[in-house]
Amino acid sequence: MSDSSFNTVSLIRKKRENQALTEDEIHYLVQTYTDGKIPDYQMSAFLMASFLNGLNTEEAAALTNSMLHSGIVVDLDEIPGTKVDKHSTGGVGDKLSLILAPIVASCGVPVPMISGRGLGHTGGTLDKLESIPGFSVDMDLDRYKEIIKKHDLVLAGQTEEIAPADKLLYSLRDVTATVESIPLIAGSIMSKKLAEGIDALVLDVKFGSGAFMKTREDAAKLAQTLVGIGEKFGKQTIAYLTNMEQPLGNAVGNWLEVKESIDCLRGNGPEDVMEITHLLAGTMICLGKKADSVEEGIEMSKKSVGNGSAFQKWLDIVEEQGGDRSVIKKPETFVGAEYQENIVYDKDGYINEMDAHAMGMVSVELGAGRRKKEEDVDPAAGFVLHKKIGDRIKAGETFATLYTNKEETIHAAIEGMKDAISVKKKAPKPLNLVTHRVDKKGVHDFRA
Repeated sequence: MSDSSFNTVSLIRKKRENQALTEDEIHYLVQTYTDGKIPDYQMSAFLMASFLNGLNTEEAAALTNSMLHSGIVVDLDEIPGTKVDKHSTGGVGDKLSLILAPIVASCGVPVPMISGRGLGHTGGTLDKLESIPGFSVDMDLDRYKEIIKKHDLVLAGQTEEIAPADKLLYSLRDVTATVESIPLIAGSIMSKKLAEGIDALVLDVKFGSGAFMKTREDAAKLAQTLVGIGEKFGKQTIAYLTNMEQPLGNAVGNWLEVKESIDCLRGNGPEDVMEITHLLAGTMICLGKKADSVEEGIEMSKKSVGNGSAFQKWLDIVEEQGGDRSVIKKPETFVGAEYQENIVYDKDGYINEMDAHAMGMVSVELGAGRRKKEEDVDPAAGFVLHKKIGDRIKAGETFATLYTNKEETIHAAIEGMKDAISVKKKAPKPLNLVTHRVDKKGVHDFRA
């Protein structure tokens, strides 16, 4: 197809008028923009038209395909087994990848995991991994294949060769107020995941105050779009809708979450983290053909934690990727933050609500996250919750502990955390952690 095959202005107008673009038209826009032949202002106009009018399933799949094939699509056929990955749409305290990846790999399912960095109130898997002294997520594709062949697991960052169009388009979306578009989000996620060389995918689509999708309805739409794209590419794809009305687990912050992940792999993790971990891991084990059902996969997941094989796999991958396994074995030897501050609440009652987004932003101010992509993160910063929704709290009792190397942030962080919880005399109804399962047949109520 030549550069003159289509007229860029005509295609922008077509999308502006809410008409569907063909696969060739979308490919032309993505390819010529990636090649630097369409200026930012024209692609911005297309993104805004797509944001306002939406993209149908065929358009979303075509966008994904164009971004996917803008770079290298990894071929893992030489590695035996059904390759399965998991992706989360992001939340506060979401350290599940660090726990379930070694669990699933220890059950014999290859997990090729390419992850991202945190931005805004949500943490990134790469930042958490890099808080482990020496751990490297940067590697070329030969090394990527070598590690997964050896361990059935690799934990890598996105290379320049994988979905370069997505990187360019995401940067543009970030500055043109077009991030919160379900088909654009879906295309971004799936182009990167499909490029890893996977055969199947499990998705954790979060909703609530700490998630990008604030309502369950929007989360369901995103999940259906993601599953639809995955299935269209011949990859068995299952999604779960999970609650992010409060941070997941107790720890928020890079090393603090690694430490909590170690507890989880040793069988001492918080109940909410382990409930979702075993569900997602069990589904991955089932899709990886090592279990005949999700339920059997969940039992295998629990067994791998109980017998220590998951923790051993974690030690092996940390060592393989240059990390200090001694600090994993003895996390108390990690050099923590200079300042630790307990937050005391001044009322009696039950915690009814938590603003997970506000808490996530507190962790950013403490140094655990970034507001701009180029900012560094402090691996030791963050907070640990001692109380969650439904817990009783007494006046003068500590409900969280802050960790930071930025003394000047402590006062505002304390006030921010206090403002982020609501305490009432009556206990609230228990939170439903997982509400729905989404597969190629549709959206189904979930009953654990």
